Amino acid sequence: MSHRADEQHYAASTMKLALVIAAYREAEAGSVDLDAPVAVHDAFASGVGETRFSMDRGDDSDPEPWRRLGEDVSLRWLCYRAIVKSSNLATNLVLDVVGTDAVARTLAASGATGSVVTRGIEDTAARDAGLQNLVTAADLARTLQALYAQELTGADSSAEILAVLAAQQINDAIPAGLPKATRVAHKSGWVEGISHDAGIVYPTDADPFVFVMCTTSTLDEQAGLDLIAAGAAAAWADRSVLG
Repeated sequence: MSHRADEQHYAASTMKLALVIAAYREAEAGSVDLDAPVAVHDAFASGVGETRFSMDRGDDSDPEPWRRLGEDVSLRWLCYRAIVKSSNLATNLVLDVVGTDAVARTLAASGATGSVVTRGIEDTAARDAGLQNLVTAADLARTLQALYAQELTGADSSAEILAVLAAQQINDAIPAGLPKATRVAHKSGWVEGISHDAGIVYPTDADPFVFVMCTTSTLDEQAGLDLIAAGAAAAWADRSVLG
């Protein structure tokens, strides 16, 4: 069941879902090595022109990659930080390695026709030029379904990505509407006026089901999170017919 699921929204951090899947797909294709070292830096080429940009450390929810500036870390670790603490710095470093074309291929393979990832986070020059990261609730659901069905990556990669999604530490949307300790493999996203969460819920007494809610509104942050949690609670009540 769905409601206005094909409406486009600014992606916020939900774009990290397709990005991380793309990294694993590229690794399976031999184009990148998830365990190869990546230098941690804060100077990125913009998606437009010859400009470069740096990021605002204060706007990042994960301090750990910032502590590693000037060091080498693995691409796999960066993928992990991009999900579990929604690190913006890690996200841009992964995008630096993988590229937007690989993300576009992942979205196409998912059947996600209404979503695009065209720039890194805090690339204001690209944003001002009209490049946006957009998602729909339907596309996020399709991507999760394809990941779960091992249609995007092999079994080992799919299992690893789902485990990373289940380890997310920002759990104030979908998980807040579910019984404690319920496993949820999910990726949330928030900026002012935007609250999203997309996940696979694993009940112990029913089959897993996908729940996605994207909101673009005048609600404050907590009200947006509460709305998603209420939706997740309603879906949980009908879990026997959703899986």
